[in-house]
Amino acid sequence: MHSAHAPASSLPSHNAIAPVRPAWLPRYLPELQGLRGLAVLAVILYHCHPLLVGTAIYGPSLWGWSGVNLFFVLSGFLITSILLESRGRSHYFRNFYARRILRIWPVYLLLLLVCYSVPAWFLGDTLAHQLHWKTLTAYALFLQNLRHTPLPGTLGPTWSLAIEEQYYLLWAPMVWLLGARRRLLAVVLCALVILSPLLRLGHFHWLTPTHTLIHLDGIALGSLLAIAMLTLPLRRQTWLALGALAAVGGWLAAATVAGGTAFLDTALAFLFAGLVLVAIASTGAWVLAPLRRGPLAFYGTISYGLYMTHILVFVYFGNFSAAFAHMGTTGNEWIVLLRFLASTLVATLLWYGFESQILKLKTRF
Repeated sequence: MHSAHAPASSLPSHNAIAPVRPAWLPRYLPELQGLRGLAVLAVILYHCHPLLVGTAIYGPSLWGWSGVNLFFVLSGFLITSILLESRGRSHYFRNFYARRILRIWPVYLLLLLVCYSVPAWFLGDTLAHQLHWKTLTAYALFLQNLRHTPLPGTLGPTWSLAIEEQYYLLWAPMVWLLGARRRLLAVVLCALVILSPLLRLGHFHWLTPTHTLIHLDGIALGSLLAIAMLTLPLRRQTWLALGALAAVGGWLAAATVAGGTAFLDTALAFLFAGLVLVAIASTGAWVLAPLRRGPLAFYGTISYGLYMTHILVFVYFGNFSAAFAHMGTTGNEWIVLLRFLASTLVATLLWYGFESQILKLKTRF
């Protein structure tokens, strides 16, 4: 987060309306780190679900894909908060995009480098085919989620990364232009929340399963939550009650009328937005200690590297996993354990030896 003593903005004074941060709301919310940990663990569990048939966690593992929805809500809230609070300062665009590049690009480029180094193994394709200009352009511009060509498994996680990059490429200028008219920003976000399920319902042939327009409800709700919390002077208890209502309502909708429909992701977005709001309004409470420290917080710290590389690790250790295949369910459980341990180790080394070192440069922006 930027310093409170940053230089004054170059924006006209009548536009520089500072957001109103509640007095009880700290700059850093450690509980959100734990929610990140839950999200990435859910995704990993989902990608192991074929090996969990016959176990007690097979049912829950089938819902692990929804961890991406939680990531979207968290990202929408955190990034929009940063944009709103930095809007009245100089170098708004330079600082925001430079910090995004430092956070996202190093691991992304490293993943591409490793996958392209042994394409037959990690991409399941020839180097010549994967060097096609359309493929390279899509990766360079974060447009791979818009193509009808399926992504290689190891690069599968990059579809959600592409959505976030596209969203913030447009969202940062909108916040800069309309930050003083937050009601208009809220209207835009509400329209996105409504548009996404309607487009999913239409089954249009030009929409890929990972298309940005059908996955905006979560990130838009997170952004809407940030605008509301920095604009509406509501009491902490009121926010807590609203969060609980949204979480319960989203859960009930997902379990009943929205289940199996185009509105399931929207119901989950409300569920997760409610949980995020509850965590924010309850920050510091003893009951949320597991989100602030311990395994969940640790997994939240390494979540980006873990999310991006875990399938690569699964593929790398495929031969070792095959050695347990003849053991049936017990063997499958050992394979899942090996995957968790190996991907955790790789993400940990990636964080301490690579990511965190590069992120030190963020202080310059």
